[in-house]
Amino acid sequence: MDRTVPKTGSEEIQLYMRTYYSLLRSSHLIQIETLVESHLAMESLLHPLARNTEPDTSALTYASLRLPDCMLDVEQVLIGQIERSFVEAGYNDVQEWQRVSAPGRRRRMHFDGKNALAVFIASRSDIDDLVPTLTAYQIEWNKLHILLQVEDIKKLLEAHRGEKLDKAGYQLLAETLYLNLEELKRLEVVWGDRFTETLFQISQRRKQIGLRMLAGSLADYRRATAYWWSEIDAQLDDIDIENRPVYFVSSNTHCLANLLTGFAQREEHNLAEYIEQLSKGNLVAEYQAIRDSDSRKGLDNLLYYVLKKYLADHGPKVRDSLLADERTIGIYRVPSRHGFDVEAQVIDLKRLRLDWMDKRLHDAADDPRLASSDALILNIDYPLGLAAYELLNRVTERVGSLRGVYIMGKSATLNGRVGDVMIPSVIHDEHSQNTYMFQNCFSAMDIVPYLTYGMVLDNQKGISVPGTFLQNPRYMDVFYQEGYTDIEMEAGPFLSSVYEAFRPKLHPYNEIVNLYGVPFDIGFLHYASDTPMSKGKNLGSSNLSYAGVDPTYATAIAILRRIFMQEGHRLQQKATLRTSVAAEF
Repeated sequence: MDRTVPKTGSEEIQLYMRTYYSLLRSSHLIQIETLVESHLAMESLLHPLARNTEPDTSALTYASLRLPDCMLDVEQVLIGQIERSFVEAGYNDVQEWQRVSAPGRRRRMHFDGKNALAVFIASRSDIDDLVPTLTAYQIEWNKLHILLQVEDIKKLLEAHRGEKLDKAGYQLLAETLYLNLEELKRLEVVWGDRFTETLFQISQRRKQIGLRMLAGSLADYRRATAYWWSEIDAQLDDIDIENRPVYFVSSNTHCLANLLTGFAQREEHNLAEYIEQLSKGNLVAEYQAIRDSDSRKGLDNLLYYVLKKYLADHGPKVRDSLLADERTIGIYRVPSRHGFDVEAQVIDLKRLRLDWMDKRLHDAADDPRLASSDALILNIDYPLGLAAYELLNRVTERVGSLRGVYIMGKSATLNGRVGDVMIPSVIHDEHSQNTYMFQNCFSAMDIVPYLTYGMVLDNQKGISVPGTFLQNPRYMDVFYQEGYTDIEMEAGPFLSSVYEAFRPKLHPYNEIVNLYGVPFDIGFLHYASDTPMSKGKNLGSSNLSYAGVDPTYATAIAILRRIFMQEGHRLQQKATLRTSVAAEF
């Protein structure tokens, strides 16, 4: 395999990053407008029509999904790590501001009800994500503003604020904005009931967002992760996480719980009725086809997909029932109440019930020794970029025995399709400029039996980039020429932390780093959510929807099976050692 370190530097991208980092050193608000020129010069793959007068609906959709609805009113964005950062800057009541969220980015945000948005960040990767997103949003807002300065359109939007347009209204609006009806409908899906209200507000004024960094030192980030860990420790009842073996997982907060509780299967009757109520033709047909077939393959994944929507629509009663079942088998959810938003789950292996588990786990979990295990699974909700380094560092310095590091994540693929699974054994990290070589504990055959639609590509080369917008065609071309086809944001930072977990120094810079011989399991599984080299196929123009459930659960199953088998092996070794010691005496 080619071990060449890719030379991926793009002058335009580097200039853009230097520009906003230098401006953010200011103690006062900076204007997003000052970043527009360098943003345009970057020629981002996520914002290909940035320079054009017609709107880039893919970029606007992507940005809108990662920003809260209150962006209509936001004029200033304040960035900090913990409440103290805001209080020291004079925002004493930030905790009392309205908590807001975005569907496409898990990040703690508070809105003051007027024009200020407080954003809590975990690492500088949040800055590399947030700043280009805000810039793209403002660029596209102001394009729409110019195009909407047509009197008939302004009257149409004012007359239908909060209402749906008729067919003629949609057609007129599409023609005015140089969009086809499909693009316009995509924006309506993203903005929901506020579609016409949003367009009306855009027609009334240009967008001018100010940005202020309240705290951003390395010490601030580490202080924030210290708060995060102290919350986990404090909320865990009688579980002594710091003195028990731990299997670390980065995934999401629903996959492992769904696979272990069996809640969706016990609720199948109610979920089936809910599918009918949704009137989603494809889902109804899919469910019926599975029920009518000889095999129930795919049914559990469909139930898991529907369960998320079902929980959202049926309020706290159903959710409380799920949480009670989780507690019964030793699954503890630890929300992040202060600072940045990274929820954790702690799973007590010895309390799990085989009869509740997804049947695809049974042969791996059917080991009587697991009932006496003292091990825990610590699962954290996907961190972003360098937050992975900071959080895993905190874990490795606090837990007594780390038994494995297993990472599930989304990625872009340059040689596959959406829904495929990539298994890398080489990761180049743009943050440290290191190329990490390691033994990935997973292979294709760990995934193939549980994947219905996509394919599995193992022995891949991955690259951890600084941000989704911070990529352009020249940048991507270098990856592809060097054989790097798996593009994501966290693997490199995680591996930098792994290096420091068993070596007596900080991770190096700009080296080829051999991580063979790490004294615990390492496993990375990436499922493709994006094909950036395909025109129009990016995260703003599509979403994973039900198709994304298949690779998500295939990889989650592989991770849990690996943990069960590794823990069984560890317990067998302990029993053998005890027997050997006893025989000596």
